[in-house]
Amino acid sequence: MLSATIFSMLLALTVHHTLTADVPPTGVAPETSSPPASPATPGPPERGSYNVTNSSDAVCLLARMGLQLNISFISSPYDKTVQEVLNMHPNLVKSSGSCDPDSATLMLTEDNITLTFSFSLNSTSNKYHLSGLELSAALPDVAKRLVFRNTSLNYMVGTLGHSYMCQNEKTLSVTQDFSLNTFQLQVQPFGVSGDFGAAEECDLDEDDMLIPIIVGAALAVLVLIVILAYLIGRKRSHAGYQTI
Repeated sequence: MLSATIFSMLLALTVHHTLTADVPPTGVAPETSSPPASPATPGPPERGSYNVTNSSDAVCLLARMGLQLNISFISSPYDKTVQEVLNMHPNLVKSSGSCDPDSATLMLTEDNITLTFSFSLNSTSNKYHLSGLELSAALPDVAKRLVFRNTSLNYMVGTLGHSYMCQNEKTLSVTQDFSLNTFQLQVQPFGVSGDFGAAEECDLDEDDMLIPIIVGAALAVLVLIVILAYLIGRKRSHAGYQTI
């Protein structure tokens, strides 16, 4: 009788262990793949030097700048919006372009990324500007090639024969899903004569120059006030001695 009872208990424990091992616990969701973590934002890009030559093999466009791409896109595997920041690497970039009397283009290609700058010249005012930007990129997590384009921009305004310069980081908004960060930029798309012409600086650089001037002027005024206060105080002291 005792042995039969022990056998029944052992059989019950074995069945219970088998059932609990085969059936997953309730309330636990099955494992699913999750999108990879966003890559860390890269530091400032390296500055590159680029040029375009005309049919006579003369340089007609000059550019020096560091370039950083800010792109938003929908990742195909996970169907969610991803934001990516990419630096362009001058040692891997191939440059090309064209020059016409009132228009010029600079095309930069690195692997599966092509960035095209379009400049326009107003022959009446002799002013030029960046009128268009286009980015074409094939990225691993996107089913088809991305293309961002805007042909109605008004950046990098300069005078014919002069270069446009912006040493500070500047963000150029192109479309809702693409913007371009420029670093240590100097460009001259028209009127090139060997090297860059006199630089016309952007507002950010001019503000940087104004700050020390303003601080210096404020300090000069402060010193002047202290000197005047000292002289007035000294004069009053002498007047007091004479009265006594």
